[in-house]
Amino acid sequence: MTRRVQILVALVLTALWGAGIYAGHANGHLRFLDRLEATLTDWRTQVRGVQAPPDLVTIVAIDDTVVKRGGSYPLPRADLARVVDTIVQFKPKVVAIDLLLVDRSAAIGDATLANTLATGPMVLAAAAIFPTASETVEPGTQGPLAALPQAERFLLPLPAFADHAEVGVVNVATGQSGSPLSVPMLFRTRDKVELSFPLRVAARALDKPLTIAPDHLMLGDRAVSTDSDFALPITYYGPRRTIRTVSAQSIFDGTLNRAAIENRIVVIGAAVAGGGDFYPTPFDSLMPGVEVISTAITHLVSGDGIVRDRKVHIADALTAILLPMLLVGLLAWRRSAPGIIAAAAVMIAWAGLNLFAFTHGVWLNAATTLAAAVPPVAVFAGVQLWAGGRRTQYFAAKSRSLAQFQAPAVQEWLTRDPNFLSRPVRQDAAVVFIDLSGFTTLSERIDPDELQHLLRAFHALIDKAAVDCGGLITGFLGDGAMILFGLPHAMPDDAARALQCSIDLYRSVDRWIASLPPALRGQLGFKIGAHFGPIIASRLGESHQHITATGDTVNVANRLMEVAAQNCARLALTDTLLDAADFHGAPDGILSGPLLTQVRGRSGVVTVWFWRDQNGPSQATARAEMID
Repeated sequence: MTRRVQILVALVLTALWGAGIYAGHANGHLRFLDRLEATLTDWRTQVRGVQAPPDLVTIVAIDDTVVKRGGSYPLPRADLARVVDTIVQFKPKVVAIDLLLVDRSAAIGDATLANTLATGPMVLAAAAIFPTASETVEPGTQGPLAALPQAERFLLPLPAFADHAEVGVVNVATGQSGSPLSVPMLFRTRDKVELSFPLRVAARALDKPLTIAPDHLMLGDRAVSTDSDFALPITYYGPRRTIRTVSAQSIFDGTLNRAAIENRIVVIGAAVAGGGDFYPTPFDSLMPGVEVISTAITHLVSGDGIVRDRKVHIADALTAILLPMLLVGLLAWRRSAPGIIAAAAVMIAWAGLNLFAFTHGVWLNAATTLAAAVPPVAVFAGVQLWAGGRRTQYFAAKSRSLAQFQAPAVQEWLTRDPNFLSRPVRQDAAVVFIDLSGFTTLSERIDPDELQHLLRAFHALIDKAAVDCGGLITGFLGDGAMILFGLPHAMPDDAARALQCSIDLYRSVDRWIASLPPALRGQLGFKIGAHFGPIIASRLGESHQHITATGDTVNVANRLMEVAAQNCARLALTDTLLDAADFHGAPDGILSGPLLTQVRGRSGVVTVWFWRDQNGPSQATARAEMID
């Protein structure tokens, strides 16, 4: 399978994963994403910060102060009637009582409250009773209303109170974190649909007709954006009491400010510690339910609620599909650091856009997108790393194999330029030859395994000296080797490095022979020849190529080993090499000569110098060195 096909398959699988995640969550599965979304929503709300709410609602709280100053909880109906009566006298737009008036109490108190409710625009709270602790949605054939939470029944106020007021269901929907993220606008039983408490209050305060459209609500000529199940998404303005709140005790004390009531929506509700009607929010561990309801009312009346409608869900679906595909595509396009950086930049841009949209009133789902993007990107990145590791191992193995035959500098050069030396090149270079003396005779007497051990040790010495000095071993010639200095390109110090390599070889091989058993030590010697001049470098062979050098310089360097052996020396150097190396002698070595001599295969005279360690030769005999 080609890489292009692999990438296409990865993109298709990523798109299917994203679509499956979105569809699964939209159909009520993958509930763990709701908890993640709630957490991310809390975080985005905190980043947005506290906002000043429109000054439309005043909460009159039946709080701990009322209880401590002689009242009781629940508040007696006569006391509640006094609270309502005082508020009505200050001419509010509507009075909303977020208290369940479902039980009878003292007859005179109930009668007093009923009469008071008849004096102004009132909305009373009802409750939806569900068969389980959670509000369920059952599929049906009732069109858009089938998505409404279906209750067993409604717990309505006493008829004596309901006859003088409108009624709305006060239930809120909480996420898995316990924080209310939305408030249902409509509830249903098998035979009835009831408006929510905030929607009743808002419709009465605005004094506009309410229309239920298939995917939204209309208050007069203004559309109210809701979620797919007619739930109003809510975002909190700030911590508790961010919406104007006064204690009901101010009414009993006669200190209630008329300006806090007049021409406003007044919501009467409980804020008594231990009363049970509290919820966690992004800003508070506990916020009274009456303030949650008041937040929804403010959104409805002012139209500043956050949008999470059908268009937003379409955007969520497209993001869940396209964002993971884009990230996988970037990782496939750039398999190294640039791809990771580009993918990270896209994720940061998406997070920034999501946060920007949230702070500007559009609630794009974050949890679904993360669930759609993170797993395929992680899997693809893991496969990329695994495949990259396999490729790295493959090329490392090839490199190690190449290292056995080519110097590191040539490996690097061949990697950069595969056509290196595809055509012969003429240039100056230094050539060093080394050969063991007496090896041929010795090989006829000792065990082949021991002979192979000797050769391996000898080759290891040559390899180390060549690598340390930056030389190229063009080939091992049985019991000898040729080392070239000048490839992959000529350097000013080629001759100096060749000279140093020759001296290093002299000393290391001398120490090695001296360390051998006497039976071997007395049979072996060595000779080295080194010269500098023009060569022709090329690659020879077809399927298996090797780098080699030819020319007079190579021939002279090779013949110098004969000259060294004939003069009972081990290292023969030409004056050309010494001049190119700018060599003026060394305190730890002795240079003798010059010797003017001829070499086989070359006309003319060659000036030769002999170098030896000042410590003198080892116990290897000159006779052994002259053999072979």
